[in-house]
Order: sequence, then C-alpha cells, then structure tokens
Amino acid sequence: MIWLLYDGSFEGMLTVVFESYEYRWKKLHIRKEGITVPLLFTETKTVVTDEEKAKRVWKKLLDLIGAKGIRSVWTAWLSEKETIEDTILGVIRYAIDSKQNVLSDFAHPDVLQLHQTAKSVGREKHRMEAFVRFQLTKDGIYFSVIDPDFNVLPLVLPHFRDRYADQRWFIFDSRRKYGIYYDLKEAQFVDFVPNSLISLNGVSPDAFGEGEDLFQKLWSDYFKSTNIPGRKNTKLHVQHVPKRYWKYLVEKK
Repeated sequence: MIWLLYDGSFEGMLTVVFESYEYRWKKLHIRKEGITVPLLFTETKTVVTDEEKAKRVWKKLLDLIGAKGIRSVWTAWLSEKETIEDTILGVIRYAIDSKQNVLSDFAHPDVLQLHQTAKSVGREKHRMEAFVRFQLTKDGIYFSVIDPDFNVLPLVLPHFRDRYADQRWFIFDSRRKYGIYYDLKEAQFVDFVPNSLISLNGVSPDAFGEGEDLFQKLWSDYFKSTNIPGRKNTKLHVQHVPKRYWKYLVEKK
C-alpha cells in the first residue's frame, strides 16, 4: 500500500491524482503532510504540487462532471475529513472509467460519501453566513472570530464581500489560524491577526471602538423586549440555532 502525502492545497491533491495515473498506482491512500500514517507494510511518497498537472486534471474533470461537479468536489475537500482525498480519488476514477458524469449515481459509495460531505459543508457555510456577528474595532474595522467545523471561509467570502462592500471587515478562523480581510476594494486571505484583537472568547473587549458596547447592549435589550416568554419553544429554537453557534450571538451572551 502506497501513502501519498501532499502540501494540503487543492492543487496539490489534483497533482496527486495526476501522478496516480502517471505512475499507475492502484492501491493508495492520499493524506496531507503532517498526518500520521501507518509505518508497517507501507510505502510513503511526498508529491510536490505541480500547477500544470493540476490544470490537466481540472480540465478533465470539467469535461466529465462540469463546473457544478468540480465545485461539489472542492466543497467536500474543504471538509478536511481525514479520508476525503481517498473518496475524491474514488469518484474521479469512477468518472474517468465511466467516461461520463457519475455524480448522480448515489449507489456508488464514494459518490454518496462525496455528496453527503459536500452537503454538510454547505450547511455549515449557510450557518456561518447567518450567525457571524461583526464588532467594530478602534481601527474602524468590523471584526469577527469564528470556529467552524469545516474550512468554509473560501465559501463565505462572496456573501460577505457582496453584502458588506461599503465596510472594512476581517473574519478570522481561530481553529485554522487564517482569515479574510476586505479593504473596500478587494478581499484577501491573511494568516496573521494582531493579538490585541482577539482573546480566548473571541474579540478582545479592549479592541472595541467607541460606542460598540452601547450598540451591543441596545441589541441585547431589543432581543429581550421582543421575546414572549409564554411562546418559548427551546427545542424548536435549538433546531434552528444550534447551541454551538450561540457564542457568535450578542443576544446570547
């Protein structure tokens, strides 16, 4: 059994797919560098990302499963599940062997797993778009700290860029240690955030801009005033707003 390691980029994974055909590797597993792999009866190889090889795989997938299919593959890959690369490789091999779009064949285990994983990531994306709350800092930047189950920052970027195009904002993923900064012109990924902006529980109170505390109190008071105790349905509420997202909501603090 061969274990192929790559740098953790999507292009790197596509390079691995290309080389699995180039060198005719049949029995293999794909993992990101840094993940522990079995040492007994295995062979480990590190694959260097090659953009040209990745583009050739991308073009082949575009012909077979279309742009929508590639997005499903990319979305599932963002789940960061340990075996997702093996699932993706299984789907790609199935599509190439069949010479057609196979993503509707849910009887195939890899296709089903890909679909279910992409659906879970998509659900997390929508919840981040709904529950992210910005707080104004002293520098005039609307800042938010998130901790999603999956790597959804690349998926939520278009939503926030379009919706908050007239504001400078910064969304930081505390689990993966990188974020998106929008400067009124373009959004870019950054892997640095000033320590003065964050604390163990999210945005540092010392980073708040003038009036931010007042705005939070006003919103919390509004939430309380519109609540009707007699119509409280905690079970239904938790179904729509799971407790793990409450840490993002001012009204829940």
